[in-house]
Amino acid sequence: MENRGQKRAEAVDEWPADKRACSSSEFRPSASNSSAQTPMSSSHDADMDTSSSTSGSTRSEGDGEKDSTYGSCDSDSSIRDYYRRRSWGDQTKFKNVLSILSEEVEESGQLAAITELCELLSFATDSSLSNLMADSFSPILVKLASQDSNPDIMLLTTRAITYLCDVNSRSSGFLVRHNAVPVLCQKLMVIEYLDVAEQCLQALEKISREQPLACLQSGAVMAVLNYIDFFSTSMQRVALSTVVNICKKPTSESLSPFMDAIPILCNLLQYEDKQLVESVVTCLIKIGEQVCHSSDMLDEFCRHGLIQQALHLIDLNSRTTLGQPIYVGLIALLVKLASGSAVAFRTLLELNISSIIKDILSTYDLSHHGMLSTSVVDGHCSQMHGVLKLLNELLPTVTREQDIEVQLLSDREAFLIERPDIVEKFGIDLLPVLIQVLHSGVDMYICYGCLSIISKLVSLSKSDVLLTLLQTANFSSFLAGVFTRKDPHVILLALQIVDTVLLKLPHVFLKAFTKEGVLFTIYGLFSPDKCSQFMSSVFDGRRFAKDECKKSGPPDVQRCPCFTFDAGPETGSCKLQKDAVQNLAKDIWTNHFSVESPNPEKVLTDILQKLRSLSTALTAMLSKSLNDVASTQEEDEIYNLLHQIMLDLNGKDPISTFEFVESGIVKALVNYLTNGQHLGGKAKNGAVDQLYIIEKRFEVFGRLLLSFSDPALEEFPLLTLVRRLQSALSSSENFPVILSHTVRLRNSYATVPYGRCTSYPCLKIQFVKEEGDIGLRGYTERVLNVDPFVPLDAIEGYLWPKLNNRKAEDLKSSSHALKEKGSSSSHSLSDSPLSSPEGTASFELRTVDTGDLTDFHTEPVENEQHCPLEEDGSTNADHPGQFDKEDASPKLLFYLEGKQLDCTLSLYQSILKRQLELEADNIASAKLWNHVYKITYRRAVKSKKSYDEHHHNVAQSSLSRRVSVFNCASFFSGMLVPEVDVERSSAACDILSLLKSLEGINGFRFHLMYCERISAFAEGRTDNLDTLNLAVHGVSQNEFVNSKLTEKLEQQIRDPMAVSVGGMPSWCTQLMTRYPFLFGFEARCKYFRLAALGRSPVHTQSTSISNMGVSNGRQHNNGNFPRKKFLVHRDKILDSASKMMDLYARQKVVVEVEYNEEVGTGLGPTLEFYTMVCHEFQKSGLGMWRDDHISLDCMKSSEAEDSKFLVSRFGLFPRPWSPSSSMSSGIEFSEVNNKFILLGQIVSKALQDGRVLDLPFSKAFYKLILGKELTMYDIQLFDPGLGRALLEFCALVERKRYLESLCKAKSCELDMHFRNTRIEDLCLDFTLPGYPDYALNSASDLNMVNLYNLEEYVSFIVDATVKSGISRQVEAFKSGFDQVFPIRHLEIFTEDELECLLCGEQELWNSSALLDHIKFDHGYTVSSPPVVNLLEIMREFDDKQQRAFLQFVTGAPRLPTGGLASLSPKLTIVRKHCSKRVDDDLPSVMTCANYLKLPPYSSKEIMKEKLLFAITEGQGSFHLS
Repeated sequence: MENRGQKRAEAVDEWPADKRACSSSEFRPSASNSSAQTPMSSSHDADMDTSSSTSGSTRSEGDGEKDSTYGSCDSDSSIRDYYRRRSWGDQTKFKNVLSILSEEVEESGQLAAITELCELLSFATDSSLSNLMADSFSPILVKLASQDSNPDIMLLTTRAITYLCDVNSRSSGFLVRHNAVPVLCQKLMVIEYLDVAEQCLQALEKISREQPLACLQSGAVMAVLNYIDFFSTSMQRVALSTVVNICKKPTSESLSPFMDAIPILCNLLQYEDKQLVESVVTCLIKIGEQVCHSSDMLDEFCRHGLIQQALHLIDLNSRTTLGQPIYVGLIALLVKLASGSAVAFRTLLELNISSIIKDILSTYDLSHHGMLSTSVVDGHCSQMHGVLKLLNELLPTVTREQDIEVQLLSDREAFLIERPDIVEKFGIDLLPVLIQVLHSGVDMYICYGCLSIISKLVSLSKSDVLLTLLQTANFSSFLAGVFTRKDPHVILLALQIVDTVLLKLPHVFLKAFTKEGVLFTIYGLFSPDKCSQFMSSVFDGRRFAKDECKKSGPPDVQRCPCFTFDAGPETGSCKLQKDAVQNLAKDIWTNHFSVESPNPEKVLTDILQKLRSLSTALTAMLSKSLNDVASTQEEDEIYNLLHQIMLDLNGKDPISTFEFVESGIVKALVNYLTNGQHLGGKAKNGAVDQLYIIEKRFEVFGRLLLSFSDPALEEFPLLTLVRRLQSALSSSENFPVILSHTVRLRNSYATVPYGRCTSYPCLKIQFVKEEGDIGLRGYTERVLNVDPFVPLDAIEGYLWPKLNNRKAEDLKSSSHALKEKGSSSSHSLSDSPLSSPEGTASFELRTVDTGDLTDFHTEPVENEQHCPLEEDGSTNADHPGQFDKEDASPKLLFYLEGKQLDCTLSLYQSILKRQLELEADNIASAKLWNHVYKITYRRAVKSKKSYDEHHHNVAQSSLSRRVSVFNCASFFSGMLVPEVDVERSSAACDILSLLKSLEGINGFRFHLMYCERISAFAEGRTDNLDTLNLAVHGVSQNEFVNSKLTEKLEQQIRDPMAVSVGGMPSWCTQLMTRYPFLFGFEARCKYFRLAALGRSPVHTQSTSISNMGVSNGRQHNNGNFPRKKFLVHRDKILDSASKMMDLYARQKVVVEVEYNEEVGTGLGPTLEFYTMVCHEFQKSGLGMWRDDHISLDCMKSSEAEDSKFLVSRFGLFPRPWSPSSSMSSGIEFSEVNNKFILLGQIVSKALQDGRVLDLPFSKAFYKLILGKELTMYDIQLFDPGLGRALLEFCALVERKRYLESLCKAKSCELDMHFRNTRIEDLCLDFTLPGYPDYALNSASDLNMVNLYNLEEYVSFIVDATVKSGISRQVEAFKSGFDQVFPIRHLEIFTEDELECLLCGEQELWNSSALLDHIKFDHGYTVSSPPVVNLLEIMREFDDKQQRAFLQFVTGAPRLPTGGLASLSPKLTIVRKHCSKRVDDDLPSVMTCANYLKLPPYSSKEIMKEKLLFAITEGQGSFHLS
């Protein structure tokens, strides 16, 4: 621990003893966490190397090894000699004791011999006591233990028996043979001396480990349980451990002792000791496994309160929290009881179990539980399966035939029919939560289980109760979503539910099922060809059901969901009969729908037909103008159609999701916005400039959606459309969740591509050259282990030098030349990848290419020895074997079963995608990993001109068509790129495309509305330039988040196989790349950390809600990374930072700081270091930022008094530097460039290590970091005055152009003014405003600005301000950032989110948050007067004081994302014991623990004075207190 020291020598006694960092035995926050803190403190420096900013080098790692291994041979031999001599001596002593005990000696002699024996056994080793000697001691010890005359001899003898079992593993058998167990049990059945009984318990526990059957037969179970209440908790645990040992292998013939113990065990479930209760539950689970086939024994279980106690334990509000495996096992026990015992069945139903299960099911959504460990994730899934099995047993299947006799019903069915209140309670509690679980995107098995429970609830409920339940749950819409599943078992259950509902409520849900599309789905199941003629969108995802049932061969029983939730054994065959889905669908149609209309097309709702007619009309009009510019009249007609569509979507008539999707509105709108270029394009590219048309249509459609002035539109049109699209996407998407709980993670060695060990299985691949490809060499015919999670282009990099004839020859010749020169470091290249793993890896690391891979980032060659140890799915090496750096195009094409594989996907994703195409939702995990895949390769043929190059040219041409400063060509050209193959259903593709367009409109809303205002000014509809100042309301970014997809992604990230993004299905990466707005911020944070840093959140143990996958504020889960210490000089902060980055920027290490001549290291000093670095970058005179030229006189006096920090109200933005200038105001541009490189390194390293920065970047600079293009409209984000002036100039230019177009046939003089002033009178020259040294053109005589060159002047300023003038600085920042990890991984965030990631919360705290998130301990409670005063003072702090307080307590002036709730460790206030007068002392802190030690001041005024003094003056150093 360290303490902030004194700043002024004359006030030494008054300075606070504050700022402790990490390690001190004094730190004891509370009794509950002291044990957790001690290991952290004691081991803090053990695994940490130390570096210095002075030396710039690290200590040799070999030094320690030399010290520790020196003279090891001599040490080993001496140690062996020592143990040999000791063993010989012990054997002699044992013989002497045995000799004494074998003789008839007095009790005193026996007592002395037994005492010596206990001492010998307590220090003996395995070799000290032979089996013969142990066998010789056994009868003597049993005889001595059986006597009752001397309690000391009994105690020491039983202790010797205990020690004997520890020393010799076979002693238990010897003791049992000499009847030791009955003797010990007798002592426990009649307790005379408590200490003797306790020792007997310990001895029995030892013996029961090896001899459980002998203990059982001797009555040990009842012996240890008979008087268990008289023992201490520790002894009770020993007794239960004995019973657990005995229960490990019970037999059906020996169940009587266990059944006698049931009452005692059930009583013990009421105890509060967790370990004790878990042992009891374990015993009951083991016993239950043996008696589950006997209903009488199961009934006996239930007669002693077991059901009541078990329900109390599985209740989430229970006082005793069981471990996950025990919890799941207890639920499994209840399943067995409910299955085999009528008493248990009735008791469970009568004890309101539905409420408990409701709470359990509600926790299945883990997306808000932070990052969970693999064991926790597996436990939750097992828990879900257990709960569904329990419900399956509690709700029996009711026979569907109507003519069944009541007496033929089973007792359980009759009981539920007689108790409709129980069924109603089950429905009220469980139906909504089951539907919610299904909405969360669960896998097929849980989906099947939930649906089976819903089917039973529907069957058992009476009609009136069922009507109430289903109307409140929007049941028809829910069923429509279920029908998108691709498994016939799920579809059959959904059909059964529909049939039952229509039987019980024939006239209630018929209309609702028609409106939601259930009717048409059912018709399509048995008549797909006819349905596809008029229901194409919905039908696209339904054809699977019929095809699935036609598969030849019986389904794999392990994958069949028929037996997943049955308590009984599997029968070996699938219950699903052939054509069952089609037959039931046809019966439902015949019995319920065909009566209304035999032709489903005739029952289309009115609103659906109306929307269809509008979409058809819009499509027809678009087809006319597809290859030509539409006339003004046609554009007006299209606008009227769009307006009518929005009126109907916002109208009073309700529109279902099915009607919205099936109407064709989505596809028509997509075609309108992309001018038919969606999914590859349909128009001739040369007919018209597509980007120009698209831009115009975005402006028109955007103005319509952003309009509030139309009284006919009741709601915000953009918001309405987004919500409808989200509902449609949730209903139509079917992205599979592929979990690998059946796959056991194991260590493997991946030969391809990096030759390293992995913590996950590898794929077995055989690479085969395509026949006829003579340009490539054949490869080994062996089956190779391939890393499944690396992209295919990394595998291409490994194979290419081995397959390319020319490259291989060049390599061989160069290798031969090196050998001739006698080079000791040459590397030969072998055809076999197994020839020399070490040499191959070393060669590959030195022949790398900086390709563009998603999952990997580069590290320096000197760290290559760490590569084989990486187990997180990432690599520190670049892509090996890619020699032609100038040519990044693919060199090889790979094929699996004749289909080309996408090189951007991992091999696992490609194979998974292929299996999904063949097997729908059923993926056999074991089969996937055991199968040998034959991958065919051939040379890639280069195309002359790529699609992207063409559209780049189109984008360039569109910029020259008009001056429109909308200028977001990159966004619009992205709309023309073919969609990612993320979904086979075209409906989902159209929805995704339209959502992306709407998200773009929402993001560019200011651009859109400014363009409209500028056009209005140009056309003379307004003459007031002030109308350009507008406030545009948009849609919250959260509206674009799809909760279902977010939860699916959360499940995939938690999967144990998700060690990198390549370990998840391809849709995760593709959607995140193209549609990141679909996912919640927390999910994207976790994905970012997985993709950027190559490690999975599921391997961590934190379950804190505040832990959102990025950082818990101060330290995120970087336990996989080694830690490094770095010595920093306070007077050379930037120099220290530069040297730190030189050492560690390219390494996956967590850097912690210690200051020169100061004490301590850890979180607090490290955070302060980053804060000081940030402040150094904000100093004036660096030439980095705009407004750096502003005089300090222009600042507020308080801001300029003590510091020279740059003050910018709108955030930091790079200062423009002329491309032709290398120096300005005495500052070299090279220095500025280097500082931006360092800044990029610092920002990236802070993100990697989870440090909060104090850098007020502008929103525009965050856009640049995210790779977005800035336009004129973005200038207002950092310079509002300049931005507004440029917009007004642009409006004048557009009016000039408009007037010229009106009088182009005439010669006319334009008399235009800028706010009643001629442009010439403004006296503007061609220099950048605010930067007179920055010339905007290269002409020697700079012209003055006039009306005719105003357009050129505006374009020059925009270019200098947000393009060429800052491009070098931005590239320098990105180059520094990329040294830690690729900056492209940040592109999934928005500007506000990125600021939150880097800098934490803007608002530090509010009054309500203080009490909720501060802990009071060690002398203080929430009601203590000093605590009340402190909270009042903290509420009164202004922003500056809040920042100073946080800096003082935590080391950083900002809170992490999530605010005080995310601060870890929690902010703790404790009482400080003062050695002198309380009011003279100052507060002190321990920054690593966020620990404030506050003296109990006599008044609030004194406390505030001392606290402000400490937080403002007590900064600058760390020292011990």
